Amino acid sequence: MRVMAQMAMVMNLDKCIGCHTCSVTCKQAWTNRAGVEYVWFNNVETRPGEGYPRTYEDQERWRGGWELNRRGRLRLKGGGRLRKLLTIFSNPKLPSLDDYYEPWTYDYDTLTSAPLQEHTPVARPRSLISGEHTEITWSANWDDNLGGAPDHGHRDPMRKGIEDKVQFEFEQTFMFYLPRICEHCLNPSCAASCPSGAIYKRTEDGIVLVDSDRCRGWRMCVSGCPYKKIYFNHRTGKAEKCTFCFPRIEVGIPTVCAETCVGRLRYIGLVLYDADKVLEAASAPDETDLYESQRQVFLDPHDPAVVREAERAGIPHDWIEAAQRSPIHSLINEYKVALPLHPEYRTLPMVWYIPPLSPVVDVVRDTGHDAENHGNLFAAIDALRIPVEYLAKLFTAGDVDRVNTVLRRLSAMRSYMRDINLGREPDERIAEKVGMTGEQVYDMYRLLALAKYDERYVIPSAHGEQAHGLEELATECSLDYEGGPGMGGSGPFGESSGGPAPIAVENFQMLRDRQNADTVAAPVDKGSRVNLLNWDGKGHPEGLFPPRPQPPGESAGGDPSGEVRPQP
Repeated sequence: MRVMAQMAMVMNLDKCIGCHTCSVTCKQAWTNRAGVEYVWFNNVETRPGEGYPRTYEDQERWRGGWELNRRGRLRLKGGGRLRKLLTIFSNPKLPSLDDYYEPWTYDYDTLTSAPLQEHTPVARPRSLISGEHTEITWSANWDDNLGGAPDHGHRDPMRKGIEDKVQFEFEQTFMFYLPRICEHCLNPSCAASCPSGAIYKRTEDGIVLVDSDRCRGWRMCVSGCPYKKIYFNHRTGKAEKCTFCFPRIEVGIPTVCAETCVGRLRYIGLVLYDADKVLEAASAPDETDLYESQRQVFLDPHDPAVVREAERAGIPHDWIEAAQRSPIHSLINEYKVALPLHPEYRTLPMVWYIPPLSPVVDVVRDTGHDAENHGNLFAAIDALRIPVEYLAKLFTAGDVDRVNTVLRRLSAMRSYMRDINLGREPDERIAEKVGMTGEQVYDMYRLLALAKYDERYVIPSAHGEQAHGLEELATECSLDYEGGPGMGGSGPFGESSGGPAPIAVENFQMLRDRQNADTVAAPVDKGSRVNLLNWDGKGHPEGLFPPRPQPPGESAGGDPSGEVRPQP
């Protein structure tokens, strides 16, 4: 047993409202720079749809991820070293800018500088690549709310084989939102595809990063990633990808996308896994067994033997405690309601999803039956507006039974909690029918519906003894301004390949304050601040108004006791 730690994320798709706040904040934090205008480390797709980039899930075309050879051994779907050497200067399996979209802005200067005229001037779209006027024909969000479905939905790779169940007629249409970031896989095919060895997986927390100094812009990593979550910066000649906001993770605060999520659907935590079992799990002969084989890689952090091996491997004690409190371990291995995205790619992804259930209630209610009765809900799962087969192709390599099991557990939670909320005695048979206890159902409900900040994000801070290594690893993180890391100097492999990459993450004082704060996201002086949202307008809370000046010979505030009284 070789115990290692991995930061992971679970997203509850029942809560996603498609507001794209996560995408916008991530864009502003990480890719608001020249050369990556088309890049979205975090994007929210409407399913069904082609996704971003277009049809990225069609691995017969893009050849991403892993496959088993005739001897049952893993190999890259895009070919080994010889194939990469032959195509290193002309990679044929690479999405073009049209597959992503040509980014644009608008010619606002026309509006502000146009002379007085009879007709209102128009701000025409202008390409951020060429600077010329362009026509908007595609974007990273073209399928939003099925907007492009009538014309483009039939090209969704997940419809293959279930076309009769996924139709775009009004009476049979459905949709749900799928937020996506880099999966930070246990068996990343992007790292194996890189000829320069520039992509690596951090040993302390499993985050997959790009070493910009070693990157030579071959773009094999873009082809090798089946999720197409690695991008090429055409300005610097370097590859870039989601960093899991590691400067924030190191000080115990969640990623930008999770912090700003309106629906509170993201959970972040630490899991312990056996590194010796990764290859075996990724090599499962049957694709439908990959979900279960990956689950077996995860270790029980409460097991004394696992704790001993973790300490022997150098994992700090507070990290082990964080793994024991992790919402990720609970959702994946205890409640078993989270599923991996496309396990058939054999990368063992570490961003998992709770499939959506909401439409089942509408199905039952439309029939005139009790929409919260567990018997009705269980029977209606097969009649979901979102076909279970479609969810299975996304999360279980086509295994419908496993998706049904998850949906039954979610529906059982609704029925069980309905009795409690109405003051009735809960029916333990509901929990037993889905292989759970009533206590487990209640705990799952509390985590999915009521969990507070520190329960959704259990992120241990990096240790001081790791500071030197973490400081060095910070160099491959680019900031969002000209001249930041990856933007200085010039060399034969891009603008930044000839110059040093300065170390610049967040201000050290800010990071130290957050580490020493009462809560992981609060400043140290939070206790002395006044929350105006909780003030009813009456009285004078301490700290809201400055103290009244003291007249000569009078105690503070004119009070014999000497108490300082604020004055409005």
